[in-house]
Amino acid sequence: MQIQINTDHNIEGHEALSARVSGIVESALSQISDHITRVEVHLSDENSDKKHGNDDMRCMMEARLEGRQPVAVTHHAKTLDQAVDGAADKLCRLIDSTLGRLRDQKGHRD
Repeated sequence: MQIQINTDHNIEGHEALSARVSGIVESALSQISDHITRVEVHLSDENSDKKHGNDDMRCMMEARLEGRQPVAVTHHAKTLDQAVDGAADKLCRLIDSTLGRLRDQKGHRD
């Protein structure tokens, strides 16, 4: 599973951030990583021009599943870590659900 991390111009995309985000994604998706070819993570600060706002950090994750259309989720939070955690949890649930539906469809065909 490849993990690509992108940041907007308001977030400094340094090695420590990449390592932390990659670790969160790998941990959250470890049970289903065999079905995922790539995960793209997009981090942004939506209210950077203002002081501090609630839930202004945004994390969008898109996963590419083998032989399927990509699936994506977005999570807003107060901190980047919270946004990444929330998006990783949502993505895991979405992929679990998607793979479960595929298994159900195959079961009905047999």
